[in-house]
Amino acid sequence: MKKLLGSTALAFSLMVSSSMAVTPTGSDFNDTGDILARSAQHTDIEYDIMVQRATQAAIHYMPAVAQVDFIKATVRAGGDYDTVNFVTKPFGSEKGFLTANDTTAYAWGSISAKDGPMIVEVPPMSDKVDYFGSFITAWHVPMVDVGSKGADEGKGGKYLFLPLEYDDAFGTAAELEAQGYIIVPNFDTHDVSFSFRPTLLNGATHAEAGEHAKGIKIYSLEEDVNGKIEPTEYLDATELPYDCLPYYNMTFIEDINDVVQNNPVREKDRAIYSMLQSIGIKKDEAFEPTPIQKKAALEGLELAYSYMQKKFVTEGEAVAPLWVKDGEKLSEWSFWNFGPQAQLGFPFEDGEEILIDKRATTYFYVTFVPSKLGGATFYLTGLRDSDGNMLNGKDTYKLNVPDDVPAKDFWSAIVYNMETKNFNRGVDRVGASTKDLDNMVKNEDGSVDVFYAPNLDEVPEGYEANWVTTESATNANDWFFLFRLYRPESKDWFKNWILKDVENISKN
Repeated sequence: MKKLLGSTALAFSLMVSSSMAVTPTGSDFNDTGDILARSAQHTDIEYDIMVQRATQAAIHYMPAVAQVDFIKATVRAGGDYDTVNFVTKPFGSEKGFLTANDTTAYAWGSISAKDGPMIVEVPPMSDKVDYFGSFITAWHVPMVDVGSKGADEGKGGKYLFLPLEYDDAFGTAAELEAQGYIIVPNFDTHDVSFSFRPTLLNGATHAEAGEHAKGIKIYSLEEDVNGKIEPTEYLDATELPYDCLPYYNMTFIEDINDVVQNNPVREKDRAIYSMLQSIGIKKDEAFEPTPIQKKAALEGLELAYSYMQKKFVTEGEAVAPLWVKDGEKLSEWSFWNFGPQAQLGFPFEDGEEILIDKRATTYFYVTFVPSKLGGATFYLTGLRDSDGNMLNGKDTYKLNVPDDVPAKDFWSAIVYNMETKNFNRGVDRVGASTKDLDNMVKNEDGSVDVFYAPNLDEVPEGYEANWVTTESATNANDWFFLFRLYRPESKDWFKNWILKDVENISKN
């Protein structure tokens, strides 16, 4: 019996061993390589570690920084949490937003559920305005969409944010949902932001979109239950130089601290959070970095920016070629390379993995992706000319836009500054679109040629509407395109239509 038991135990041991993944180790596994002597050559170890940890923190916290900058921009503009921002005309070059468009009168704002459940009441669509937009967590994860394509189906509704620590003081989530509240799912932070893009109907104006924004109301669940709702604060940002861009200076590190102080430290972020103490960030403590911590943080941040910028311009990373046949590119135009994230609701998680690099690369240049991408718009990214060279701020380019762009609403081709991923500052026009067609000179086939030049000193008379400047108020004049199709005619519109590449005409 003892022999049988011993054989059985041995067999089980062999089965377990054979199922384990063990990396083979060479015979020189015990070669130290004089690691003690070599490690002694590092004379400023703590500083080097600070730089490394600052780099990884900046990459990890990129989406959260992009979100918290909306809150801080509102505060600088005279508002605060619970303020509804709106404009009565589209954004111009004075506004600082990551790759926003110049054709929409947005409404946006932020709330905090740190002190208890909060409600954002979205107005029903009217015969003039419908909303397309979403609520995002502090980590920029879209939770729910609004409007006719969202949870309220255009009927409007009270979107209720229950923080993780909610104790059912006003009823359980199920009970509150039965009362008509729209319980927002996947809410694991305190900070929330929203951005709603109005769809204008029946000849509505941007001013009417601004008025519609005043139907958005923000208040606490306690106020609603007690029937004592304080009026919502509104901020008309039409003429304000509102700037919510992330800047890669010490404010970026301050933004990371704000995220930590204003929100729970999630289980999935604990490891990176632990590293933040190297650069002076610790929850519930004042952020007072030493000079050496500041220096290391900025050096690490520069490396993080360099990494994300490389991802942005490397084909197949942030963007990928749209028109490809038999493995060969037919065009330099690219599409946003989200992979399966669009279908999953942009969690940037895959099984056991958090897609840190892909998430950072995305929010490096965009904000407020919806939980359901849908077909409201399609974005073509133009980084290179017809010869495959990156667009630059010194040469002049020509884009031919045919008269059969497969967009039910309109198209637009906007210039974005390569350094900031924002409009070029201090210019009258940031791009061209269908709205300019009446003033443009057209070709015999109905197409239009749009010219993009460093300055507009030598524009032929009568062609002013066909020319857009790529000049910027910063010293970084390199730029890129976003060509938007609003409401593409079909899901596979790109199979039968192609946009010509941008031509560098300076050499001609």
